[in-house]
Amino acid sequence: MKKLNHLFAFGLIFAIFSCGGGESKTVDESEEMSSAEEIVEETPAAKEAPQDIVALAMGTESLSTLVQAVKAAGLVETLQGEGPFTVFAPTNEAFAALPKGTLEDLLKPENKEKLASILTYHVVAGNVKSTDLSDGMKAKTVNGKEVTITTADGAKVNGANVVSADIEASNGIVHVIDAVILPPSK
Repeated sequence: MKKLNHLFAFGLIFAIFSCGGGESKTVDESEEMSSAEEIVEETPAAKEAPQDIVALAMGTESLSTLVQAVKAAGLVETLQGEGPFTVFAPTNEAFAALPKGTLEDLLKPENKEKLASILTYHVVAGNVKSTDLSDGMKAKTVNGKEVTITTADGAKVNGANVVSADIEASNGIVHVIDAVILPPSK
């Protein structure tokens, strides 16, 4: 069953990225590509041997809020584990776009479980590269709920744009996204 889930996840990622693209780009798409290039350039894994997911995020300034949240949720050891994991990593700007006070509230010790639920909704078991995605794919996250991948107008996870894909870590893959995705309430 695990192998089937991994194959499904791989297929999901392939679809998202394989349907993404013609040659023409709008100004907005060009700006997104510039942002993605900056993220990849500042990521240590782009320059040296891959680090684990947490070390990679810690070395990437645009993911510092994610690192803070992972620490507050008690997920550092988990994401440093053997994996493999695929992480859809929201940028600092994605966290800043949450309603005022939301992040501060989630970072409180009494909300650790809720924060962990949100963060694990950004993680899929296995190495899911962009070449594994397809339009309309669903992938079960570590929190138990599914995310939906779409590829029309670029790769998206539950509507969040993938701004940088296939950043390799020693224990998985990171895809940087421009929004925090929230698990369904039921």
